Amino acid sequence: MSIQEREDAHTSGLYQKRPLAIVRGEGALVWDAYGNELIDCVGGQGSANLGHGNAAVADAIAAQARTLASCTELFYNDRRAELYDLLSSLLPSELDRIFLCNSGTEAIEGALKFARMATGRTGVVATMRGFHGKTMGALAATWGPEYREALGGAALFPGATHIAFNKVEALDAAITADTAAFVVELVQGEGGVRPATNEFVREAVRLCRERGALLIVDEVQTGFCRTGAFFAIERYGIVPDILCLAKSIAGGVPMGAIAFSRRVGDLPKRSHSTTFGGNPLACAAAVAAIGEMRRLDLARCARERGEQLQAGLRGIESPRVREVRGLGLLAGIELKENAGPTIKALQDLGVLALGAGPTVVRYLPPLVITAAQVELVVAATATALAT
Repeated sequence: MSIQEREDAHTSGLYQKRPLAIVRGEGALVWDAYGNELIDCVGGQGSANLGHGNAAVADAIAAQARTLASCTELFYNDRRAELYDLLSSLLPSELDRIFLCNSGTEAIEGALKFARMATGRTGVVATMRGFHGKTMGALAATWGPEYREALGGAALFPGATHIAFNKVEALDAAITADTAAFVVELVQGEGGVRPATNEFVREAVRLCRERGALLIVDEVQTGFCRTGAFFAIERYGIVPDILCLAKSIAGGVPMGAIAFSRRVGDLPKRSHSTTFGGNPLACAAAVAAIGEMRRLDLARCARERGEQLQAGLRGIESPRVREVRGLGLLAGIELKENAGPTIKALQDLGVLALGAGPTVVRYLPPLVITAAQVELVVAATATALAT
């Protein structure tokens, strides 16, 4: 039986899979089961910023697995302490407390819970087209109604509302004395690769401070050098009350983190926990991954390769293109038609890309992608749009 047949025999059926089995990766390249090479602009949906097969991360995982893989936060641990120190050195000084978890959606779940506990309020404001995960609490902040259809469109999180993204005037009516938190992505990834405007973000900061709500910034996809800075909040010059991180934090090993300020207050003991969060194996991987991000200066790489990619996409002359958007090495090309056929054509040309809504092709490659590889991506996109 083929890999595809073996998976199809037992898979949950929840994923819409492409008929392609990826078995190996190196840098920004992956290979399928037949040995075909492809440029990876899916990038583990943001978890492969450091690229595939990084030796330093692999060595750290192997060494830690032979030493101690599991140690819950019932006890102290050297690798966890090392990661706390490292993250605190990268984050704004105000975000000096960190809860380690296992994924982005878990980070959002915890952040929403922290905000409600800290403020005693129930209201949560999010944005249209925003994506924050699909578990029950996170799904309330996620915009897409299609994700709730199987649940009968149930109100999963009473008090959750959505406003238009980048509409400054909508913030004043939405953030009130009943609002526990405003949660926002600085670049909407799944929602079409839409960067927030400075005006929108700064007004959100002002109103949250004025009205006692907490600002939650979701950097699950934009964190760890993706936008041309270690965190996108640096590009906007803001410090939220709660910052959600995940995806590339541990070089591909599942991990998430919630960094929060003293405005959140003291959270009740045992009010939140996780068995695997902050385990030594993931912490060792994260320490190694962040070290490699610094050594390779991936923030600079994201700026330079992102500028190259976006300039190349903007240079494609096609009546099918509506707009090119992005920040750093997170880019999207919006078409005047469904993006599915173009994504399929790109795959046939040796480039893996993502959708971001029905009409947007999203490029999320490892930040180690080379200039020559970016040129091939642009050339393949031009060819795909010409057919």
